[in-house]
Amino acid sequence: MTKDNIYDEHWASVYDRLSNLRGKAAESEETAAFLEGYCTGGTALELGIGDGRVAVPLSKRGIRVEGVDNSDIMLRRLATRSELVKAWKGDMANFRLEQCYNLVYCVYNTFPLLVTREAQIACLRSAVQALDYAGMLVIELHVPTLDGFVNGRKTSTTFVDHENTILRADVHEPLNQSLVSSVLWFSGSSVRRLPFRARYVYHQELDTMAECVGLELAERWGDWVRGAFTEASTRHVSVYRRARR
Repeated sequence: MTKDNIYDEHWASVYDRLSNLRGKAAESEETAAFLEGYCTGGTALELGIGDGRVAVPLSKRGIRVEGVDNSDIMLRRLATRSELVKAWKGDMANFRLEQCYNLVYCVYNTFPLLVTREAQIACLRSAVQALDYAGMLVIELHVPTLDGFVNGRKTSTTFVDHENTILRADVHEPLNQSLVSSVLWFSGSSVRRLPFRARYVYHQELDTMAECVGLELAERWGDWVRGAFTEASTRHVSVYRRARR
């Protein structure tokens, strides 16, 4: 995960504003309400906790939330937002904790920032080790959309209003399921380039990787209010439990 240099350098300073434009801030309470239902013993661990967009409202519901992230800037912001949420700097693909949790979760398409299949499986394995016996793992992912590429390249418009135009330029590397991307954000007379790399994962592959670490799919929804997951869905919220022997 390249968040150490790229995320702090490019993304951290605009995260709040960009989340608001994309409607993610408004969705935080729905996400927290969904996750609360799986915290039967009142504990949760967030992978890629960031500034606590989800962790803080979840903690206000009486859940003891902790988290791991490798962005110094976002962890400092979290510390200023809440004294209820404990977080530390670490690699969400490889971590070991003495404590176990009722729930481990990873939201907002953070999981694909682990750019190899090996790192993604390692993350799932670390998550399993952090779950108590009846614990659940929840992952939110976008459904990959690979239409529109010409010679492995695509440019699309992701947001437009009276002040902002946000474009995304992608280079597709199909052999390793990677997208090397830049978000170009035009706002007033300024333009900002926000680069990132991600390994996209279809829900079927996610299920297979989960099986490799001893998990099985318990539920899958199309959004945080439990809408159906269909062929038209643009994302999914997948809930895993330990495989029943």
